[in-house]
Amino acid sequence: MHNLLLFTLQVSSTENEGGLFDFNATLPLMALQFLALTVVLNILFYKPISHILDERDEYIRNSLTSASASLIKANELTKKYEFELAESRKRAQKIIKEAQKDAQIIVSEKIKEAQNNTEELLKEAYDQLNIQKEKALISLEIQVDILSDQIRLKLLNFND
Repeated sequence: MHNLLLFTLQVSSTENEGGLFDFNATLPLMALQFLALTVVLNILFYKPISHILDERDEYIRNSLTSASASLIKANELTKKYEFELAESRKRAQKIIKEAQKDAQIIVSEKIKEAQNNTEELLKEAYDQLNIQKEKALISLEIQVDILSDQIRLKLLNFND
């Protein structure tokens, strides 16, 4: 390549006649130089750079494909977990409702039991009061009888 450049410089320095449009051997030589430079640049620079760019494009495509696949998988997992979460919430609500229902049943049973116990206690208290009332009445009747007997005896003794 270096020799080719030197040759063109020698050819151009020997011929100074003409001007801008000299159609001698330099024009085809310049065309050959241009083609040779194009081939050399293509081999040395453009092919490796295009190869690197192709590899980069392939890497980006692969990365985008794997990212898309990961995104799809993440969306599927998100939907799955959201569905499972919704199901868990439904089950939890159902358990809570059942527990409240059971608690309400237990509370109402305890209230009924307490009412029955209260009624029994009231009945026992009423029965005891009636028994005490009967005893008090009997005791009063006995005392009234004793007092009336004493009054009658005193009156009979007083009249005699």
